[in-house]
Amino acid sequence: MSPLVIILWVSNICFDTLGQVAFKFAATSPNNRDGWYYWLDLSKNHWIWIGIISYVAEFLLWLAFLTLVPLSQGVLLASFNIITIMLVGRIIFKELLTFYRLIGMLLITAGVIFVGMS
Repeated sequence: MSPLVIILWVSNICFDTLGQVAFKFAATSPNNRDGWYYWLDLSKNHWIWIGIISYVAEFLLWLAFLTLVPLSQGVLLASFNIITIMLVGRIIFKELLTFYRLIGMLLITAGVIFVGMS
């Protein structure tokens, strides 16, 4: 992989992870969860806007990434986002990493390594 492909790939992972974390913060922060008021509170939350901006940036990076790699390779490399999101979820939100999740992370990592070697 070229340095540009690696930069685009890592940037895509970072923006996807940031977007997921921001949406999680936004979804859990409103105190009023009663119907329409929840959505009003959510629209005023800075985390929702960070998430939206992150997803727009990720979308643009993804398009640039796909211009340089085959779709089949790009999609497999994009699966690495799952690992970063799970790890950040563990660190920030204290979510559990069960045995099966750890095995899944190892299999995804192995797959990304094999795809990256081709």
